[in-house]
Parts: sequence; structure tokens; C-alpha cells
Amino acid sequence: MTRFHPHSTLAALVATCAALASPLAQGQTGGPKLSPGLWEHSFTMKSQSGKMERAMKEMQQAMASMPPEQRRQMEAMMGKQGVAIGPQGNSVKVCMSKEDAERDQPPPAQEGCTQTAQRSGNVWSISFKCQGPPPSSGNGSVTIQSPTAYSGIINVVTDVDGKAEKVEMATSGKWLGANCGNIKPVKP
Repeated sequence: MTRFHPHSTLAALVATCAALASPLAQGQTGGPKLSPGLWEHSFTMKSQSGKMERAMKEMQQAMASMPPEQRRQMEAMMGKQGVAIGPQGNSVKVCMSKEDAERDQPPPAQEGCTQTAQRSGNVWSISFKCQGPPPSSGNGSVTIQSPTAYSGIINVVTDVDGKAEKVEMATSGKWLGANCGNIKPVKP
């Protein structure tokens, strides 16, 4: 039986959120293109059991209580992987390269995952399935409002304590600027 590990489950959902944002830049014929540079992808989660929300609060408390040097090391490690977690734990900063913004196909799915993304006008329909841990799958839609903003809803089913857990994730993205600072672009 899979045990519920708040940090690994949340890390997987945060990674999924960042990965789902990546296809938004690609294949954007006939609609606005997202700008390359530093993006902040924000999300709120509402889970069926409330465990995800409690785990998010635990993760925020753990990050806040880390000694400054340990927190800097963790942030530097994540930055090298193209991710920075916001102070409230509900946002992820991602660097989108010029090549990613100009690509005309969605990037390959992350290892252990399959995904599809189709665009109609300024709306992307997205579905994915990941082996885990924890295993997860989902679908939703994302609307590109402009080259510097998007919003959407993603419905995820994941595994918590060996049981299926439904999570609704409201997501939005805003462009912070062309300079990514020390955050490197996410590699497919």
C-alpha cells in the first residue's frame, strides 16, 4: 500500500503544475504566444479529503522553519532544475527559454508520464497520466489571456494512502520579465 508522504505528493503536484504550464508556450498558431522569460505559475488546490491542504500547510511550515543556509541550498538546487517555490508554497517560478516559447509542438512528457495538449483559439485542453510516485492523472483547460497571462482549471486524481484522491487545481500564470535571474530554463 502506498503511504501518504506530504512532501513527495506535493512535490509531484507542484512538478505537474510546472510541467502543465510548459506546453502552453508551444504550438500557438492562431492565438497569442506566451513571452519567453521568468514566469510565476500560481495555484490553489482543493482536495476531496482535505489532506492536500494540510500537507501544503506542513510544507510551508517546514520551509519557514529551515535555517537560512539550508533554505538557500534547497532554493539553489531547485533553481538549477528550473523551479523556485514561492513564499506561500502555492506558486512556482519557471524560466521559459526563447526556444520553448517559439516551439510549435508540446514538449515531451516528463519521464513516467504521457500527456496530450490541443489548442482551439486561445484555449488549451490538457490531459496527462503519470506512473508516480504517486500515480496521478488529470485533465483540464487553460485559457491564454495575453502573452503575459493565463488561467485554468486542472482536475487531478492521485493516490493518497492507497486510495484515489480527487484534487481540483486552479492555476494562473503571469510573466515577471525577460530576465530569469539564477533560475535556469526547464529541460524537457
